Amino acid sequence: SNLEEKQLKVLKKVVKHFENGLPLKDLAQIIDILNLCAEKVNEQEAFIEPVCELIKLCGLPFQKKKLSDEVSYSVTVSKSIAQLGYLMRVPSSQVRIQICKCIISFYKAELPRKLLSGYQPTSANYKIEMAELGGLAETFVLSLAIVENELTEKLWVLKVLQHLSSSGVNCRHMLKAQAASRLCLYLNDVDPSGQLVFRSSEILWNLLENTSKEEVVNQLSSLECVHALKEVFVDLLLHGFRHYDRQLRNDLLVIATLVAENPAAPMIESGFTTLLIVLATYTEVKIPNPLLKGLKLTFCYEDFEMKKLLFNIIGILSKDPPVSLCLLNLQLLSENDVMPALLYYVKPHQKPGFHDWSASQYEELQLHAIAILASVAPFLVDKYLSCQANTLLLVFLEWCMGQDPFFGQGNSFHGTGGRGNKLAQMRYSLRVLRSVVSLYDDAVNLNLCDQGAISQLLDILKYAANKSKERDDAILLEIQADTLFILSALCENDAHRKELFSYEGVDILIPFIQMDPKKLYSGLGHNRLLFNALDCLWSCVIGCYIGEDYFLEQQGIFILLDLLALKQKKLCNIILGILVEFCDNPRTTFHISTWRGEKDQTAANLLIQLWRQEELDLGVKRDRYGRIADVKRPIVGSFQKQQEVIPMPANSPTFAIVEISENIRAKLYLLLCKLGFEDLPGLSAKDFVTLAIIRRYVDFKVGEVWSEVCTELKEEFRPVASDEEALKVISEVSENIGRSVAALQTEVLESQHRQEIREEEKTYTKIQAVHKQKEMVNKSWENFLTRTSNYEALKKAKRLQEKSIEASRSKLKTQNGVVHSTDIKGLSTTV
Repeated sequence: SNLEEKQLKVLKKVVKHFENGLPLKDLAQIIDILNLCAEKVNEQEAFIEPVCELIKLCGLPFQKKKLSDEVSYSVTVSKSIAQLGYLMRVPSSQVRIQICKCIISFYKAELPRKLLSGYQPTSANYKIEMAELGGLAETFVLSLAIVENELTEKLWVLKVLQHLSSSGVNCRHMLKAQAASRLCLYLNDVDPSGQLVFRSSEILWNLLENTSKEEVVNQLSSLECVHALKEVFVDLLLHGFRHYDRQLRNDLLVIATLVAENPAAPMIESGFTTLLIVLATYTEVKIPNPLLKGLKLTFCYEDFEMKKLLFNIIGILSKDPPVSLCLLNLQLLSENDVMPALLYYVKPHQKPGFHDWSASQYEELQLHAIAILASVAPFLVDKYLSCQANTLLLVFLEWCMGQDPFFGQGNSFHGTGGRGNKLAQMRYSLRVLRSVVSLYDDAVNLNLCDQGAISQLLDILKYAANKSKERDDAILLEIQADTLFILSALCENDAHRKELFSYEGVDILIPFIQMDPKKLYSGLGHNRLLFNALDCLWSCVIGCYIGEDYFLEQQGIFILLDLLALKQKKLCNIILGILVEFCDNPRTTFHISTWRGEKDQTAANLLIQLWRQEELDLGVKRDRYGRIADVKRPIVGSFQKQQEVIPMPANSPTFAIVEISENIRAKLYLLLCKLGFEDLPGLSAKDFVTLAIIRRYVDFKVGEVWSEVCTELKEEFRPVASDEEALKVISEVSENIGRSVAALQTEVLESQHRQEIREEEKTYTKIQAVHKQKEMVNKSWENFLTRTSNYEALKKAKRLQEKSIEASRSKLKTQNGVVHSTDIKGLSTTV
């Protein structure tokens, strides 16, 4: 006993000596003393106070002599701080609380009143960094098991973890100790103060923000954790009336939302999914439910936020998880009247009453509900039809185009671009229609058409197009693109609906197809709008002679060819497909032949250029003149050559067949077949060389297929002599076609060469004549100069002139006629 008294006195002296802070060099010894004292606490309670005093010293800033001491002692300090966590094993509430206070003081460091001589305090964040290095956070998570039955100590540990979880490094250490699941399991513990739930949720949020969200969600996805989340949420929902309680409830709902996104989480098994769905529809369907007995919702901001979160969960449940889970979710959505609850918002907002959402809040809920309806409706088609959803949406869209005063707030995410107008409502309503018509369900589409949807959708297109003249933004472009898509889905394969579309629809479509090509790169969505317009043309006009003829009258083929002349890779395929379909109309070929592009380019020349570009992209082998270089495989690309022939079932297409649909050559061939391969205007010799290949496209394709057949047969078994001979003959025929085309190409090139030589000779003859004329002019000039400078030459020229004149006179004498002299006397000119 005397020894223990002496030890206690010495400990008091140590505490007194280091009352202004512990030097880094002495820290390891102090921690050793702490561990020794902690062992004695079990037997002697007298050691509790000195242990607490020593721990309190660890909360003061450490003292260093040199600047380098922080780095030099980093390993020792990190281990020493980690030992503080291990001291949580000491069975003393006072010690444990003091350890927690000590750790918290790391984040609220205060300088000592007096510094040790020759020392200075370490930097403010030094202890925090050393705690991260020593893994203190993981130790404290594990210590939760020690204090699970002691509420006060547990709250202090949670307070420490709340501070530690502000660091990403600490959060990773905490996750190793399964912090998320441990904290979640304690949520339902009795705590009159409410701190337990608050601090636990705060730590969970920090874990989600600072570490892998997936890992945290996985830890929270056990049945026990989900059940604990549900129980504490229900308790706050039914009994939490303070502003603080409602905020905490919403925080837990966000965590539950993240858990619901994990298909492995037992949300349905725990009953949490049912509860959330019932709560989401509670105010709209007004059907009493025992799960929510005693619930009173207000129109405060926190309840508004909860409403949005619940709508969001419905959207999550309607996504595409595994089939079995999806069916269960859909069953719950159907049984709990989600469809009527969402359709409740598909109506204009009346003037809000005293106990109601404000105008901006209602608009935000309305847009959110309609957005969720777009994801739910395709899975609940029967419920959608039974609730007359198409009728509600069409009436709502009519209101969106109306002139009655309405000024959207445009405050929310879904309200983007809707301030002062109804465009946001129109945008999301059209998304709902787009989602249901894309199912190509006959009942849904018939229901829409019977209510005059085609005419109304055309009015929407005109309305949006007029608005686009004022301002061209992404919202209006999306509205127009979605409307075109809906029309395409409704009119496809139905002649009567195409006739309803024809005249008015074609007039609306043509401006879209005439779009300025520069807009395609704006990033606002013009490219999507153009593709939808072309798709609408294909689905709503082609196949209806009235619409086709009217489109031709409006010079639609010329517009398509102008668009094709841009040679946009992604546009070419769909435009060529439309032109091929249009060629079933006998008037189309004349329009294609009549078209002229820049520099008087013809349609045939454009199509051949596209063929050459496609072959270049495919890596088809050609010589420098564009002739066939490989007679065995004349139109095979480089990628196709690399593919090995694999024996396939008879009903499975081989690569040679699949390749037809993967490029535009087949469409180009069909169009040129319609135009005819003879007497095509505006073609050069190079074009004729390419045309010779195009003309035999089908023959070459047949040869490719036979080549694949031969290879497959030889891999499976050896053909009999007669079959082998037949296959050999077929292969030779294919090669001979390639050789004949190559010979024709050579002949075309030689003919062109001869023509060029003839043209060159004609040009050379003209050049010679010009040179001869120049020589004559030069000689005449030289003669003139000689006459003016040499008098004898002038007299000689005069004599020659007179002789020439005399020789030109008639030899017969004129009877009784007057003879006039041709000479002018006294003339001195030399010309």
